[in-house]
Amino acid sequence: MSFAFDNVGYESSQDTVPPPSQAATGTVSILGMTCQSCVESIEGKISNLNGILSIKISLEQGNATVRYVPSVISLKQICCHIGDMGFEASIAEGKAASWPCRSLPTGEAVVKLRVEGMTCQSCVSSIEGKIGKLQGVVRVRVSLSNQEATIVYQPYLIQPEDLRDHVNDMGFEAVIKNKMVPLSLGPIDIGRLQSTNPKSPSAPAQGLNNPETPWDQKSNGVTLQLRVDGMHCKSCVINIEENISQLPGVQSVQVSLENRTAQVQFEPSCISPVSIKKTIEALPPGNFKVSLPDDSKESETECLLDVRPSGSHPSGSSPRTQEPGAHSTMELAIAGMTCTSCVQSIEGAISQRKGVQQISVSLTEGTGTILFDSALTNPEELRAAVEDMGFEAFIISENHSSNHVEGHSAGNSMAQTTGGMPVSIPEVAPHTRRHPRNHKHDHSSIVPLSSGTVAPQKCFLQITGMNCASCVSNIERNLQKEAGILSVLVALMAGKAEVKYNPEIIQPLEIAQLIDNLGFEATVMEDYRGSDGNIELIITGMTCASCVHNIESKLTRTDGITYASVALATSKAHVKFDPEIIGPRDIVRIIKSKTSEALAKLLSLQATEAIVVTLGEDGIIIREEQVPMELVQRGDVIKVVPGGKFPVDGKILEGNTMADESLITGEAMPVTKKPGSVVIAGSINAHGSVLVNATHVGNDTTLAQIVKLVEEAQMSKNPNKHVSQTEVILRFAFQTSITVLCIACPCSLGLATPTAVMVGTGVAAQNGILIKGGKPLEMAHKIKTVMFDKTGTITHGVPRVMRFLLLVDMAALPLRKVLAVVGTAEASSEHPLGVAVTKYCKEELGIETLGYCMDFQAVPGCGIGCKVSNVDSILTPSERVGHLNGVGSMPTKKDAAPETFSVLIGNREWMQRNGLTISSDVSDAMTDHEMKGQTAVLVAINGVLCGMIAIADAVKPEAVLAVHTLKSMGVDVVLITGDNRKTARAIATQVGINKVFAEVLPSHKVAKVQELQDKGKKVAMVGDGVNDSPALARADVGIAIGTGTDVAIEAADVVLIRNDLLDVVASIHLSKKTVWRIRINLVLALIYNMVGIPIAAGVFMPVGIVLQPWMGSAAMAASSVSVVLSSLQLKCYKKPNREWYEAQAQGHMKPLTPSQVSVHIGLDDRRRDLSRATTWDQVSYVSQVSLSSLTSDRLSRPNATADDSGDKWSLLLNDRDEEQYI
Repeated sequence: MSFAFDNVGYESSQDTVPPPSQAATGTVSILGMTCQSCVESIEGKISNLNGILSIKISLEQGNATVRYVPSVISLKQICCHIGDMGFEASIAEGKAASWPCRSLPTGEAVVKLRVEGMTCQSCVSSIEGKIGKLQGVVRVRVSLSNQEATIVYQPYLIQPEDLRDHVNDMGFEAVIKNKMVPLSLGPIDIGRLQSTNPKSPSAPAQGLNNPETPWDQKSNGVTLQLRVDGMHCKSCVINIEENISQLPGVQSVQVSLENRTAQVQFEPSCISPVSIKKTIEALPPGNFKVSLPDDSKESETECLLDVRPSGSHPSGSSPRTQEPGAHSTMELAIAGMTCTSCVQSIEGAISQRKGVQQISVSLTEGTGTILFDSALTNPEELRAAVEDMGFEAFIISENHSSNHVEGHSAGNSMAQTTGGMPVSIPEVAPHTRRHPRNHKHDHSSIVPLSSGTVAPQKCFLQITGMNCASCVSNIERNLQKEAGILSVLVALMAGKAEVKYNPEIIQPLEIAQLIDNLGFEATVMEDYRGSDGNIELIITGMTCASCVHNIESKLTRTDGITYASVALATSKAHVKFDPEIIGPRDIVRIIKSKTSEALAKLLSLQATEAIVVTLGEDGIIIREEQVPMELVQRGDVIKVVPGGKFPVDGKILEGNTMADESLITGEAMPVTKKPGSVVIAGSINAHGSVLVNATHVGNDTTLAQIVKLVEEAQMSKNPNKHVSQTEVILRFAFQTSITVLCIACPCSLGLATPTAVMVGTGVAAQNGILIKGGKPLEMAHKIKTVMFDKTGTITHGVPRVMRFLLLVDMAALPLRKVLAVVGTAEASSEHPLGVAVTKYCKEELGIETLGYCMDFQAVPGCGIGCKVSNVDSILTPSERVGHLNGVGSMPTKKDAAPETFSVLIGNREWMQRNGLTISSDVSDAMTDHEMKGQTAVLVAINGVLCGMIAIADAVKPEAVLAVHTLKSMGVDVVLITGDNRKTARAIATQVGINKVFAEVLPSHKVAKVQELQDKGKKVAMVGDGVNDSPALARADVGIAIGTGTDVAIEAADVVLIRNDLLDVVASIHLSKKTVWRIRINLVLALIYNMVGIPIAAGVFMPVGIVLQPWMGSAAMAASSVSVVLSSLQLKCYKKPNREWYEAQAQGHMKPLTPSQVSVHIGLDDRRRDLSRATTWDQVSYVSQVSLSSLTSDRLSRPNATADDSGDKWSLLLNDRDEEQYI
């Protein structure tokens, strides 16, 4: 008897209970309990109250069963006491009545299971059939679309965990969504309970389609009117109505798309308005925003309207008026435009439509951006209006960054070809639609395909009429219910669907008909049932062999394409592919794509998902959720784990770490990050977990800004004219004479430039210089200014140990022993400085293995500390006798334990924290190295300062010679870097560069290139990092280091494969040779015509000189042969070696002094414009930290705090004295 009462929500007792007039039992719902400690806390306090006989709390059910004396205390007072403890308590309906303690029939409860792995209606029937037969299960209903099972059961016979295990045993994955919730019984009628069949369903099971127990308590039903934003079409309405109507206690749902309202009739004892609101907002695709009626003037109960039998509204209530539509922006991909008249026609017609406020159409990009009032028109109407004008239009993503990535997504299908390269597919044509067979398949007949059955097939369908993500969800949900459909993937932006199906059960045209029945229009585009994976494409717009190579390389690097051959003469391409991986239209999209691979790789640095956390009032994480990047908003708190990418630009809220920003800034060293520090999207968290407040997301992130810079630089580069166009055609009269000569024999003139360029690029490749086309080869000889990046270009980009200074007596502690101890300690560090020290120690000792390191501790920005042992085993016997006097001694016995050393390695602050004093001599030595742009760190062993290590990013050995040679050629050399002025000045002094731009932002590099170009100078930019790519693309000739990033290599015109700066000089030298050879070819081509035409015309006939036809043919052939032979002379070109350059520079290279180097911060004279710096500028300056600024703190600002109040990039605006750094 006690067991039965406990399981229906009451507590029985064998002790003497108060008489019925004194004792009562009630149930209180409690929200906010998270653990057993909460349960014990509430039970301890409430049980001590007067009038409380007993209390039993269920953490799983979230309620408390209380036996109390109503004359002393009420349930409302009990709820107030629980509320004072920080929880939310309310009286559960039907549990507060007072009745005598007597036997009652057992109750029923509802549990919802999240079931993953269901793919068809057969799975649903299987689960319902097996679970429904279990003892204690009253009813079960499984929803395939929601992937959940709702089960009414008798808790004294079976528990939710048992139900979950039974579902898991069937091969599915089940999770309990909500624990056992007792069904509300309403006011208790003892007589009715005694006559009730235990199997009859109770009231809350109404939501499970039980016709025997309809809702008939109209007096308790109420109607709630909600404001729902985010609905776009009828699919959204169906989505809300179908899901909300399944909630327990919901009697009816009416959603109005026009008024953007939802009217819900429900039982308040079963569900609350807040629960309905949260449920709607949680529906896929997650873009619904629900607002309850304004409760500032009305109480919460006033938003509930009494249900009238007639269905009319209560007096005084009226539907909410529709708010005016908000301004929306859409982007269309428009195909078929050929000139500016098309642009003007589209803009003129669409701008006249009602609701359209602004339209901008780009002919080059093939896109149109429309600003419109969503209350007056919608995107589909505007798209249809464009198509009615004779163009093809598709709605693409509003996120502009998605257009930069070349992928296999359908959103890029309308991207145009660089240089206008349209592609047509003669074989692939839309199939004509026919009506499907008039029969339906039994859902229960679906069985797994055996080895003897037909393999699954795949088809693509074009779908029109989709307006939002709800349409996608509607189509996918309904198609997955059909027999024979294995998987469905719908792309909203492209208006396409990819369906895998069983051809023995269903056909593509039947799938299209199913979509039509949902209110959309579907057409079968591609059916791979008979595809053999071969296709022939007609490609127009190819002008040279580089086009062929570009297309073939793109295709062969694509997954699923096994063979690709492009013929320039016939303008055709033959492609073999795997239909299961890629389709013909995907191949067309790859060829049409205008996006460079570098930008795609650049955007691939961006994280695809982020961990969004919710913080409590005390700053403790109360929830973590992994969401796609598209759902991350400004102000969200993101958790980044060690080794993960920072998904957004933001500021550190909590935690300390080191961030590897080399992919963005080009600096080799990780940057210390602490609360308040700015982080860059795409950089890597190298140390500890941190919480980041998102300040820039989507198009505002650093990666999006640098992509925009690269794209704008590529589009704005001025076209260069060929030599044959600029140096031959001088005057109109001369032009006409050249025309006559070309008509007579054009072959040699046509060969003059291309042959020289082809041979020149081939010779360059043989010498380690990759030149992309003829334009950079012809332009290089005009270069008047070369701008060098520092890190990775002038320097190696990797820190190296420049000096190891021992501060103690060699007799007391040998150098090799110090190296062994230091190398062992730094071997546990992942910092680049530690890696450099370990490598140096191993090389000096000539060993590969070191000692043991224990208790390792790394403090970002300061140094490391640890204990080192077992170093004696790697030293010779003579090196083991040294020790520090008064600090430690060597063991005297042979079997003594190995000596352990306490090691500290770091900057001045780290030593001072650990109680060590730094003498003035040591401090001066560190300052000398820091003046040279090097990093100085100290070493302490067993509490004694015993060494100093100088580390630096060393200058490449050929850098000085390359700079001097360029200067001797009359070329101005500039160093432009994002590093600080002290390091930039030191490097410039070493290599001999007089003009330096330090602390420069990526957008400033582009501006500096453009500034020099505006002065009429031809500029070459030499760099290796992602931050250099905008300037490389904007320069007249962009030169990338072969070991640099893919983005820089793609953006550049010339690539130095051998990573030798002397190849910059060689490329200019070869360009001069090639242009000179082109001029010789033009002379050779013209001389035959100028001499041969008069003779052939008979000018010398009076003197007996007549040219026969065969002689003319021979002369024509000779002209072409002579031009080709002249071009082949370039193959004799020998690139000057380093010895030749050194011989030429001997006696002329003079070292510079710091006073001869002019250092400019940023753009100097343009400093007033920095207040309008871009997001990239604001974020990236923080990362421009030199090697010396990471661990050396001698020259830091005396008043610097842990976190400046403003953005750190604003330091560029401060009037700081340069002597502070020098």
